[in-house]
This record gives sequence, C-alpha cells and structure tokens, in this order.
Amino acid sequence: MSTEHTLSRTRTPAGVIGVGAMGANHARVYSELPNVELAGVTDHDTAVAKEVAEKYGTDALTLEELLERCEVVTVAVPTHVHYDLVTTCLEAGVNVLVEKPIAKTVEEGRRMAALAEDRGLVLQVGHIERFNPAVQTVGELIDELDVISLEAERLGPPIDRTAPGNVVFDLMVHDVDIVGSILESTPNSITAMGTEDGRYATATMEYDDIVASLTASRVTQKKVRKLNVTARECFVEVDYLEQSVLIHRDSYPEYVNDEGQKRYRHESVVERPRIDNGEPLRHELASFVESVRRNDKPEVTPQDGIEALEAVQTIDQLVDNRQGKTPGAVVSDREHETDEREVEAP
Repeated sequence: MSTEHTLSRTRTPAGVIGVGAMGANHARVYSELPNVELAGVTDHDTAVAKEVAEKYGTDALTLEELLERCEVVTVAVPTHVHYDLVTTCLEAGVNVLVEKPIAKTVEEGRRMAALAEDRGLVLQVGHIERFNPAVQTVGELIDELDVISLEAERLGPPIDRTAPGNVVFDLMVHDVDIVGSILESTPNSITAMGTEDGRYATATMEYDDIVASLTASRVTQKKVRKLNVTARECFVEVDYLEQSVLIHRDSYPEYVNDEGQKRYRHESVVERPRIDNGEPLRHELASFVESVRRNDKPEVTPQDGIEALEAVQTIDQLVDNRQGKTPGAVVSDREHETDEREVEAP
C-alpha cells in the first residue's frame, strides 16, 4: 500500500469510510464539489457500500484499495473504532476528516493528533455547526461584544425513535464546541444534570465572568436548534435551522397617545445581518479539502475536538453522578473516559 500521495493540481481524490446516513451525505457532497473526485467508498456492509457507490458514480472498495486511491477521506463510523481507522489512514499518508467526537477517549485523540502532526497530514474533526453560515456570522460579531452569557438549545425527537442515543455525546457536543470556539477558551468549571436514560441533559459552563447554559433533549417534541448571546451592547438570537441571526439593540419604553388613550409601548431596534446561506456540510468538506491542498491548519483542529470531548465526558459523568453514584459537583478536571457507545450522526 502506498504511503505517500502527491496532491492533484486539478481534482483531489476523496473517499468515505462508513456510508451510513452521515457517510452517504459526505459521499454526495464530495461528488458535487468541483475540485474533488469521489474516488470510492467502503463500509463493513458491502451491499450498502455498493448502493451508495452506484448512486454517486464511484466504486465500492476495500479499505486498502480506498487508501491507495485517495488523498483525503472522511471517517464516519461508530466512535469506538475511530482510533484504529484514523490511525490506519494517517499511516497510509491520507488526510482525514473524522466525525465528532474525535475519539472514544482523550488519550486516543491525543495520539491521533500527534500522528497527524508527525506525518505532516491534516486531521480535521467534523464539528459541522462551525460551518453553519449563521454561526460564522456570530463569530464575526463576537469580538465587538462584551458578552455576559450564552444559552444553547438542541432539542427534538430522534429521526430513528428506536435509537437510544446519549444526548450529551450526540447533540450537546455541538454546542460545547461552538461555545468554546466563540469564546476561544475552555471552561473553568462545569455543573450538569439529566435523566438516567440519557435523553435529556443540561449543563452550565463557567468561563471566567461568562456563563454558558446548554440543554440537549430527545424527549422534546419540537426540533429546536438555537443559540442566544447576551451582551452589554445587544442580545443576539441565532437559529441554526433557519440560518438566521437577529440582533436586538437599544430598547425604548414610552407612553403614547392613541385616540385620547395613554398606551405603553416598548420598541427596540432589530438588525438582520445578511447571511449567505448554504449547506454546512458542503462548507465543511470544501474547507477540509482546501486545508489539504494548501497544507494549512484545518478550521476545526484535533485540539478543538479533544477539548470538546473532555467537556462532554465531564458533563456525562456529572449526569451519572446525579443519578446516585456519587453527589454531583462542580468539576474542572475533565480527564474522564466515556463508556463505549455508538454515537448517532447529527
């Protein structure tokens, strides 16, 4: 098997390892990007791999064959096998985008990061919400604001109602990463609680003088994906699904005459920044490929993925503690290992 790949000057050969619901979407987007050639897909279920390959005009291959053909791959498989597969890809000289969370344990994530650095390869973590146009707009605004607090809600029933899922690792991890990227920091302390079945959780994360409150739910019967930012200058509402941002500025209370009747009203200035809407996955994969072609640091680094994993492991442990193992507490040392579980695609 070849261990070196020369970047194409025209189209970058890409592949997908694991073509379930999320992996199949990666195959679709790679097949659509103008500077990318979908060179093949692979999956432990060969029938699924052949179906996806036929749909997007490529080949179903073995892992070894795929790595021979590709310069970049997406690894979209259950978390507990991330380490083995990502390591195999990096050792073959192939750049990797690995779906979130980066690995089953922090130590595995660190080893993966070290190997990528040693080989001079790009390892990007698939925190897709970073590439939501609404989130990117807020990122451009945040440096101008004196932020007091952030509130994130990621609610709604699963697409597959039979899938157990753990909302901390499946859903809340997105908002943990977004908050960390917006504040460019890691939390000083975390408190959390949730239900025993792992379908509902809340967490409070303190960053010096800023507080972030996160809620994730699989029992709420309405799909909600929102982020609110309270700053001294304004209040910002972000809707991930609508890809919209509303900025509420100075509020003016006053009494007015309405046909002889005194009436109280409260007016505020609402700004709607222009947002170039688009598919976050397309932005994510285009950014990944561009990082590889330029040999630049990816938008979401392995360290970003490790920090998000540390935080969600702590939150998950605190939720478990609240269920009676030990008393829940504020935690700042986030070195915990998570249970081995398959993490649902976002």
